[in-house]
Amino acid sequence: MNYQQQKILGTIGLYALVAVIALFCLFPFYFAIVTSLKSGTELFSTTLWPASPSIKNYIAMFTVSEHPFGRHILNSVAVSTLVVIASLFLGVTASYALGRIQFRGRGLLLLTVLAVSMFPQVAVLSGMFELMQYIGFYNHWWGLTLPYMVFTLPFTVWVLTTFVRDLPKELEEAAIMDGCTPWGIITKVFLPVMWPALVTTGLLAFIAAWNEFMFALTFVLNNADRTVPVSISLISGADKYEIPWGKIMAASVLVTLPLIALVLMFQRKIVGGLTAGAVKG
Repeated sequence: MNYQQQKILGTIGLYALVAVIALFCLFPFYFAIVTSLKSGTELFSTTLWPASPSIKNYIAMFTVSEHPFGRHILNSVAVSTLVVIASLFLGVTASYALGRIQFRGRGLLLLTVLAVSMFPQVAVLSGMFELMQYIGFYNHWWGLTLPYMVFTLPFTVWVLTTFVRDLPKELEEAAIMDGCTPWGIITKVFLPVMWPALVTTGLLAFIAAWNEFMFALTFVLNNADRTVPVSISLISGADKYEIPWGKIMAASVLVTLPLIALVLMFQRKIVGGLTAGAVKG
């Protein structure tokens, strides 16, 4: 076998491997879409496309007054957006302090931030429950912003600190020579070059807040204030023995679409943010 044949076989093998990985990743979502278009006994068939596709499962998600799924989606969008804004604001300011200002214990503080991100949610559940009740955040969708930041803020600070530490010192020194304050350096010098890192960490924080279940189930009991993960878990059938797979799959598809749209919208920034650390010394 000559070099040209080896090159062709290698290319075929590479594309075959990519096809297998893509099929493995995308098939569950495709099957969820197919199941959401089925109804009746067809839900239990394994066909790859329904004989008579229907969108009545999607319509049913927005027509049940006892289960305001549209309101739950808006709650998730609002609380996830608040979490991203708060995490990025605190993350950017903290990353400037940890990445640029020399002070004793900086490394230990950064390791502590990283350690906090490894805590299991159940470890802080009881303490957070008492805090939420004490400050009046309990049983409100906007109150979920505080517990969600327990797991979004640490990795936001860690990622942004790594990015800020690798920025050229000449940028900061030139700004200081021009009379910039630390806040001016952050907003006028660093932020314009931090967009890839901000988009990447912001999107990861949004996905984490969007998918969170345990805190949302524990801290919100009011039906109108629930978020979509809890809302999907509470979808019920006509009786207690029926599991409405069609509605559950329809709801799962609906809550996945915003995340796909965000990734497609910011894909170039995400790739830039993820690879920034790999090309900086």
